[in-house]
Amino acid sequence: MRIDCDGVSIRSYSPNDLEALVSYANNPRVAAHLRDRFPYPYTLEDGLEWLAAADQQDPEANFVIATETELIGTIGLNLGDDVYRHSGEVGYWIAEPFWGRGIATRTLKEFTEWGFAEFDLLRIFAHVFADNVASARVLEKAGYELEGTMRQAVVKNGKVMDQLIYARLSPAGGH
Repeated sequence: MRIDCDGVSIRSYSPNDLEALVSYANNPRVAAHLRDRFPYPYTLEDGLEWLAAADQQDPEANFVIATETELIGTIGLNLGDDVYRHSGEVGYWIAEPFWGRGIATRTLKEFTEWGFAEFDLLRIFAHVFADNVASARVLEKAGYELEGTMRQAVVKNGKVMDQLIYARLSPAGGH
């Protein structure tokens, strides 16, 4: 899969992504806003495990955000099941040297449209730690609406925080 997004692309993982993945993911400022399953420090072994898992995806729903030369972040959907089978949770991160350039907003817009077209989704949502103002702003600029605040919903690095939930509904509407 490949989607061009004005200077960057969303594409499938490649074994060649390992070095940049480990280099950029091994950053406490990136990990601070992600779930604990995203390790810090981020080791070569973590990168190898992630690339192996990405190679086994079915359906493929997790991708690289890349320049022409390297991975600079990731974006993906966790597809719901059971009564949540028409929902997907989007997650993303951008390498710190690329922050503040509008890359997350551009890729999130394109990826959201792709997600609605590719899967039978009614909604795509994101959970954001309340202190992650930059990511909340990315979601808003990408057309996501704040649905609510889950009070004292997460504990990250020993700190209890609220979590915001943002969503976009399918342009095709309900069933």
